[in-house]
Amino acid sequence: MRYFIHLAYDGGAYHGWQIQRNATTVQEILNKAISTLVKADVETIGCGRTDTGVHARDFYAHFDSPSPVIDHNKFLHALNALLPYDIAVYRLIQVADTAHARFDATSRTYEYHICDRKEPFGRSYAFHFSKPLDIDAMNAAAAELLPHEDFACFNKTGGAQTGTHCNLVHAEWVRHEHHLVFTVTANRFLRNMVRAIVGTLLEVGEAKINLEDFRQILASGDRSEAGASVPAHGLFLTNVVYPYITDN
Repeated sequence: MRYFIHLAYDGGAYHGWQIQRNATTVQEILNKAISTLVKADVETIGCGRTDTGVHARDFYAHFDSPSPVIDHNKFLHALNALLPYDIAVYRLIQVADTAHARFDATSRTYEYHICDRKEPFGRSYAFHFSKPLDIDAMNAAAAELLPHEDFACFNKTGGAQTGTHCNLVHAEWVRHEHHLVFTVTANRFLRNMVRAIVGTLLEVGEAKINLEDFRQILASGDRSEAGASVPAHGLFLTNVVYPYITDN
């Protein structure tokens, strides 16, 4: 039987979601914990592949259990007890055997957090960037992303994705006192794409490049033309949408 599991994690201690040789990942830890509970080897399939240090407030994975999970609450309680404190599971959802956590997701939303002052308690979850920024210029450039389709210029060199086309439906900067948050929603994202977009938009905000420069970067398809990727610790996966899951 196939189940979706709804979870969240602090990515600071992990080399991303996907299992890697000689590195601790969220998928590895989750696989071991679920396998212990169902008494069989289980491999989870995640809704995406977050990079090293990236956080997820809203993440889904699916797995196949050799037998039905009768008491979902009991299963979740036992699973949370096995997992470290920086990984939490919230829901277990029985789905069709053909359901797929990665391919069935219709949209994903990321947030990138920046703080313009030194903050002792938020340093692991926001990029400290104290230079003045023109938010209006950054939002004008962000709007240029929406009608665009090919995002090769923001694709990390060596990325293994099939194609570089994405459908972005929202991209916006919002300031909350000393915090600046960039929210972006699309059907899919390329490897390192959001961090590269943010790094390039910061160059717009600093007036290092203008709106026409940004348009030319988009059209170039060349990663070397775009800005540097910002640090991973400010990035959060915040929402994943499925047509058959209506209640988060």
